[in-house]
Amino acid sequence: MPRILLAEDDATMVSLLKTLLKMEGYQVSALDADADIAQAVLKIKPDILLMDVHLLRQNGMDELVKLRAAPGGESVRVLMTSGLDFKDQCLSAGANGFLQKPFMPDDLLDALRSVS
Repeated sequence: MPRILLAEDDATMVSLLKTLLKMEGYQVSALDADADIAQAVLKIKPDILLMDVHLLRQNGMDELVKLRAAPGGESVRVLMTSGLDFKDQCLSAGANGFLQKPFMPDDLLDALRSVS
C-alpha cells in the first residue's frame, strides 16, 4: 500500500485528500503547518510527498530545494500542487510532477501514478 505524506495548509483540502486517497488504497498522513518538511519526510519515508507550493508559513519551493539537498532527499518522489501554474519552476527545482488546482480526483490519481 503506497504511503503518501501531505504538506498542505488548507484543512479542508487535507480532509478531502485523505478521504479520496484512502478510498483508493493509499496510506495517508499529513504534516502540521509548522513542521520541518524535509526532516519529516526523511524520518517518515513516504512513497510520495504531495506538497503545495504556497504553505501558511513556508514556501513549498524552498522546502523542495531543502529536501533535495538533504542526504537521502534526492530519492523522494514529490508531486507539487498550486493554484497558479508553477509547473516549470517546480520541475526545475526537483519535483517529479506538478498538478494545478483545482483538479479532479482522476487527475490527482493519474499524477500520483505518473510520479511513483
